[in-house]
Amino acid sequence: MDIKGLKIKSLWVRRQVLEMIAGAKKGHIGGAFSCADILTTLFYSGILKFDVKNPNWPQRDRFILSKGHSAATLYAILADLGFFPVSELKNFCSNNSILGGHPDRRIPGIEADTGSLGHGLGIGAGIALSAKINRVKFMNVVLMGDGECDEGSVWEASMFAAHHKLNNLVAIIDRNRQCVTDFTEDCLSLEPLIDKWRAFNWDVRVVDGHSHEDLFTSLGDFRTRLDSRPLVIIAKTIKGKGVSFMEGKLVWHHSVPEGNSLELARRELS
Repeated sequence: MDIKGLKIKSLWVRRQVLEMIAGAKKGHIGGAFSCADILTTLFYSGILKFDVKNPNWPQRDRFILSKGHSAATLYAILADLGFFPVSELKNFCSNNSILGGHPDRRIPGIEADTGSLGHGLGIGAGIALSAKINRVKFMNVVLMGDGECDEGSVWEASMFAAHHKLNNLVAIIDRNRQCVTDFTEDCLSLEPLIDKWRAFNWDVRVVDGHSHEDLFTSLGDFRTRLDSRPLVIIAKTIKGKGVSFMEGKLVWHHSVPEGNSLELARRELS
């Protein structure tokens, strides 16, 4: 899919997420919107290798959504790709649906149960090390929230990955500068974030997380890099991206649009 197609698809994904969360009356819309362009680029531009007809294909790349509260975005993409029917999206978070508020491995296309923050990078590092030992050539990509980087387990996993030279591991940080209760720099500052990851011996790249061009460029060589270090992409994003009254507002971490706000969001995403 070309850049124009990716932009159209990102808009479609955000519309699905809006309707899923509005219908369920629950969900984390702000973070789901901030990572929509990242996930769209990963899954539709040819970066990730996967087989919809064989979700357990041994040579597939492994993608782990460590910030599991943004599952609605991943669900919309997996359904659109054909892992399960798009009609299932309307059952998001309802009784007897396969689509709960956080990902789990019963859902086709999901690699790990996530949502308890700080675990995804460790899981990804373990899978990456296993692949190295077994000389299997798949990539491992983990998407984390920036607030998640307050977890000590993230830095334990980052040391582990660097020590074992896991250049088949890529971490992407959704740097929207917000967490559930506050702005990250006001509650527990992450800066200087670039310097921290470099000090942990990672290859660090910083991109505009809403630019499909930048995302594709930063990830385009991830399979052929000569660097022995793991790679981290710090993607600068805006929480609630795509709906003007949600952008950068703390309340939209997990508020649900309804009434006039829902109609306005629908118009802005049309």
